[in-house]
Amino acid sequence: MWLFCQTPTIQQFHSPFRTRHHPNSPHSHTRRHTSATLRRITHTTTANNNNNHLIQSLCNKGHIKQAIQTLTQEPNPTQRTYELLILACAGANSLSDAGIVHRRLIHDGFEEDSFLATKLIDMYSELGSIEYARKVFDEMHNRTIYVYNALFQALTLANHGLDVFDLVYVMNTSGIKPDRFTYTYVLKACVASDSSVSLLPKGKEIHAHILRHGFEINVHVMTTLVDMYARFGCVSKAGRVFNQIRLKNVVSWSAMIACYAKNGKPLDALQVFGEMMLQVQDSTPNSVTMVSVLQACGALAALEQGKILHGYILRRGLDSVLPVLASLITMYARCGDLDIGKRVFDQMTRRDVVSWNAMIASYGMHGFGEKAIEIYNEMVSNKVAPSSITFVSVLGACSHSGLVDEGKNLFESITRDHNMQLTVEHYACMVDLLGRANRLQEAAKIIQDMRIEPGPKVWGSLLGSCRIHCNVELAERASKRLFEQEPTNAGNYVLLAEIYAQAHLWDEVLKVKKLLQTRGLQKKPGCSWIEVRKKIYSFESVDEVNPHVEQLHAFLLKLSMEMKEYGYQPKTKVVLYDVDEEEKERILLGHSEKLAVAFGLINSSKGETIRITKNLRLCEDCHSVTKFVSKFADREILVRDVNRIHRFRDGFCSCGDYW
Repeated sequence: MWLFCQTPTIQQFHSPFRTRHHPNSPHSHTRRHTSATLRRITHTTTANNNNNHLIQSLCNKGHIKQAIQTLTQEPNPTQRTYELLILACAGANSLSDAGIVHRRLIHDGFEEDSFLATKLIDMYSELGSIEYARKVFDEMHNRTIYVYNALFQALTLANHGLDVFDLVYVMNTSGIKPDRFTYTYVLKACVASDSSVSLLPKGKEIHAHILRHGFEINVHVMTTLVDMYARFGCVSKAGRVFNQIRLKNVVSWSAMIACYAKNGKPLDALQVFGEMMLQVQDSTPNSVTMVSVLQACGALAALEQGKILHGYILRRGLDSVLPVLASLITMYARCGDLDIGKRVFDQMTRRDVVSWNAMIASYGMHGFGEKAIEIYNEMVSNKVAPSSITFVSVLGACSHSGLVDEGKNLFESITRDHNMQLTVEHYACMVDLLGRANRLQEAAKIIQDMRIEPGPKVWGSLLGSCRIHCNVELAERASKRLFEQEPTNAGNYVLLAEIYAQAHLWDEVLKVKKLLQTRGLQKKPGCSWIEVRKKIYSFESVDEVNPHVEQLHAFLLKLSMEMKEYGYQPKTKVVLYDVDEEEKERILLGHSEKLAVAFGLINSSKGETIRITKNLRLCEDCHSVTKFVSKFADREILVRDVNRIHRFRDGFCSCGDYW
């Protein structure tokens, strides 16, 4: 059954802004009562306006209780009177006062006023009382589309997406047709649900209904559709919807850029941004656009592109927008220029928790755990309450720096000092912290004692640690749970196969590979990006199509032979094939990060820093080779993988071989 079905009847629409008559007001249409009626209406209107002004003045000054007291002295409150009070209750975050106003509103006969009903629903939504918002709706007998839309929005904001679909059916059977707002709220409900079942099929159903009823011409509906597909990771579908939008505005362009930036396609995000900049109609990038574009630059370690964007932000006056500044900090950190990121942070006249989190995470990804803790303590001393993400950032910083005791203390402080609930992410950080430090049994005990169900992030952290320390027993335990929870995540199978390969258990490696084939899964190919002269180049492992590959392979082969004379020994244990050592070495030379390093050495100026980003964890052999190259070529090489930033100088890495 379609979520929306056609109905033959159309409910007659009555404007919620209609004038409501008080029961005691005169309604006579005879001539002899006309003058008296006009005088009385004029007198009442003047009195109401005076009271409205007084109530509005009191509300603006925050004197909500006095405003309510004034209401008790008003014999004929109007729709506008209650609108002012409802807005004031929401602004004052006062649920108790909201209840008083609501009860008086019902007493005065406004319970069926659609306009005020939408305001009440919005108010209760802002106050976090979705049950009261639903009660307003349930107690109405005559509901226009605006009331439904108000509740759809409230339920979506409260993450009650499933409830929206039940109400859509009720609306449909009542003969009320959806409008563009209905479609946008219902599409948002698909991704705003705590349901364990994906609502993507519902989203596709709504998409079909949009097309059947001609709403594909509405840019707002189509933009929300782009965002819905993006949040489910359906990038190609989002792209097709985007291409169907005839008159794109800044919101639709921004939605597509965000889709690519958040789904691992930063190059595509920058390409769409370039196309947007060529448009002349209603497509000037705003702060939302810039946040996504900066994210894409950070993902590619495209420092020069990021600096150009920084200049644009300054010219457009967007440097006062906190999310933009936080994104700038993160971009510079991910591109390896922590100093400029810190300068942006220091120049901020005001900082929210997101800004502090960005700075903490920046130090963490560079391996400066103690500095990250220092920034965290500074944030707390400035009376900025840490968020759940704050602890994810600072615990991650401890993990990359091996600060086990400091991390354990911070973990305990979440509930002890800040009265916050521990999340799966917090547990995953602790498992990672202990696991990297080769305290795997403690990490397993953390999981055993969890008060919530361990999810893939927790078991994934344990499996990753088992890979570092080649613990087969715990790896099998973790992977068994991961295969149950994420049966289509090929990365988990590959990690287990790598652990078996390190232990020389080749029969087990073959079993995992066959399992991958049986389930139709493929290993994610390694991919690396490098920016040279403001242009971005990408390389894939074992890339035979790239026109530069032949030259790069020859360069790397010669380099490998020279390095062996100085003690380099290929770390062939990372190869998942049971072949001879010579073939393993050949495979290693094809890794994407080595190709990117070689390309950077050949095509950049002497003394210029080489910046590379990789979509997977840096392998041990590439790490070893890059250390050698940094010394022999006398170059600084910066590589950011999925875990952290590695800064190679004079044969050493900033991670201290701890990553």
